[in-house]
Amino acid sequence: MAARGARWFGNWNGRLPRVAARSFLWLAFCWGTAVWGEDWPMWRGPAGTGVCRETGVPWEWSQEENVLWTAEIPAWGNSTPVVWRDRIFLTTQDDQNDLLLICLSKTDGRTLWSRKVGNDEAPREAPRGRQKFHALNNLASPSPVTDGRFVAAHFGNGDLAVFDMEGSLQWKRNLQADHGPYSIWWGHANSPVIVGDLLISVCIQDSLADLQERPSVSYVAAHDLKTGRPVWFTERMTGAEKEHGDAYTTPLVRAVDGGVEVIVMGAEQLDAYDAATGRQVWVLPGLVGNRVITGPTLEDDVVYSTIGMRGPVFAARIGGSGKLPQERILWQYSSNTPDCPSPVVCEGLLFIAGDNGVAQCLDVANGEMCWRERMGREFKASPITAEGRVYFLDTSGRCTVVEAAREYRPLAVNEIPDRMLASPAVSDGKLFLRGRDRLYCIGREAAP
Repeated sequence: MAARGARWFGNWNGRLPRVAARSFLWLAFCWGTAVWGEDWPMWRGPAGTGVCRETGVPWEWSQEENVLWTAEIPAWGNSTPVVWRDRIFLTTQDDQNDLLLICLSKTDGRTLWSRKVGNDEAPREAPRGRQKFHALNNLASPSPVTDGRFVAAHFGNGDLAVFDMEGSLQWKRNLQADHGPYSIWWGHANSPVIVGDLLISVCIQDSLADLQERPSVSYVAAHDLKTGRPVWFTERMTGAEKEHGDAYTTPLVRAVDGGVEVIVMGAEQLDAYDAATGRQVWVLPGLVGNRVITGPTLEDDVVYSTIGMRGPVFAARIGGSGKLPQERILWQYSSNTPDCPSPVVCEGLLFIAGDNGVAQCLDVANGEMCWRERMGREFKASPITAEGRVYFLDTSGRCTVVEAAREYRPLAVNEIPDRMLASPAVSDGKLFLRGRDRLYCIGREAAP
């Protein structure tokens, strides 16, 4: 059995070749073997792709069946809960605008500790040049991330803090204070990632180049995970104008020969940065569209993402160095594409959830549609896969589970009436669903 909660890219200390080798071994094992007891340490799971490699994951439940426990959460947020062994971490913004990182027991949902990171409002009205928050979004949209030693929480006001697993604050800083005010239109929501001993954050936003002499900076930045010391800072100025410069995506982390790449999507380009130095390794420009919420996903050396707001879903072969040619785009698909939910790959198929409640299955080889079905009124959560099944969770709490197949084969329609925008998490054969002010643990109840 794989080691529980394998530490993604290990205790790095700058030794990239050793890290890459260890990461490849871990990837080869976990992606080729059904794993029980997998952790869900960051946004969209172990690889940031929405793919669960566990067995025993439930696919049928209701309010009366297979709900092992529920836990009340102070107020709300859209961040995904992350899981490490027996602990669940999530962020929220309460009714007093306190920004909280909460640690819950995976066994029964009781609160083990709660820490206030800051206090701030999510402005709903603001002129261009200052971020204002969409009605569906508040300061607790970025998901936390953990490596089993530390847990990091980031909020939409720029507060970034790291705690140990027992809740002791290690350090805190504010990225707006460090690098300038956020100018993203609908509220900063990018989640950080951990690579070895580095915590890596992105900010992708309107440059305001038409309004001010000195543009607002988009960037990728790394801090020492233990101390908060800045390690590197790389500007990411793509030339995208106004809202086209906005992106709410979370980076992907990819081990390559001799190193680790951090892959970033948004502001009309896809690119990668050397995790050790922040140097841009390669860039695929020319992805012209509006702002990007839909995060990328990755399988082998192909990235799948959306070009802008409900723009084409595309597949691009990545790797190499420098400017990549447009021929790296393998295909595009333009019908009923998502605005918010990220795609997921399973069994050689790409599954996408349109915000209007319509789900689709595409062939990863050519982008051709295999099936299209209406499943709900609205999707915001990203679909996940487990054991050859795909889980589509809509905003009303209805989760349609289908077989990952070229033909539409529904398995179950499960309902827990609650407002659900956060993407699901999975660990130890249990599914964790975040409602408006409750967390639900779904599992297979033992026979009497």
